[in-house]
Amino acid sequence: MELLLIVLPAFLIFTAGFIGQRLLKMDIKPISTFSLYLLLPFLAFDTFYTNQLNTDYLYMFVFTILLAVLMIGITYLVGKVIKADRPHMSALQLGSVFPNSGNYGAPVALFAFGSIGFDYAVIILVIHSFIINSVGIFIASLGSTTPTGPKEAFRRLIRMPVLYGAVLGILFQLFNLSLPSTIIDGISMVGVASIPVVMLILGMQLAEIKPQKFSLKYISTITILRMGVSPLLAVALIQFMPVSETIQHVFILLAAMPVAANTTILAVQFNCKPDLISFTTLVTTLISLITIPFVLYLL
Repeated sequence: MELLLIVLPAFLIFTAGFIGQRLLKMDIKPISTFSLYLLLPFLAFDTFYTNQLNTDYLYMFVFTILLAVLMIGITYLVGKVIKADRPHMSALQLGSVFPNSGNYGAPVALFAFGSIGFDYAVIILVIHSFIINSVGIFIASLGSTTPTGPKEAFRRLIRMPVLYGAVLGILFQLFNLSLPSTIIDGISMVGVASIPVVMLILGMQLAEIKPQKFSLKYISTITILRMGVSPLLAVALIQFMPVSETIQHVFILLAAMPVAANTTILAVQFNCKPDLISFTTLVTTLISLITIPFVLYLL
């Protein structure tokens, strides 16, 4: 019951966003843009500015990239076995490779492991943003009727403000550039505000998903890979991660998260089975109410 209570606050906020969207029918895009371009960069800067740089950053980067590469390869092999065509292959990879580390994983890490775990989750979140806005775009474009090359992926990547916030935080720390405490407090306030906002946005996005009929093999494949194979791979990888136990636990927790909500945006933009991605986002998020407490119990 205690483990369920760790996840419950997140679901209460998701539910508030869900109900609010059903009743008010708000335009999600400007709220999402506000969070992405204003709030999250402050959170990234504050995290990288206040946390001492060490080799843990390198290990988190390397092992997060490695997990993504392994999931891409495994999903590709599974897709071949179930005879997925090109659009479905891309949809399978979008759904299975990218976890919802932003508006789900980071808040749960905060509830489960405190501020230290939350800071580690934000670092991994920045890495995930880098991957999804480069590799994710490439995967989505492969499944599109009008494939997009690497240039578009690079353009989208350099437009991600959260990456600039992280880079600035690292540079300020490397060059020992100190900011007044009142400025840091202001930055922290804006950054912290991003957490409930992105959680509300996820609830609002889920409210827009319409249940549809899809082939069970695609839904079950994405669900098993995202909720089962990904965390098991993370457990195997941490055996080679010379980092603290807290980092290992956060790494596993984020690997066990449901399908990232941002993948729906990519699927819509590139017409890569957006309905399938949206529906599996809803399914895996609901399933996580059971699986995430179980993962926390094992941790």
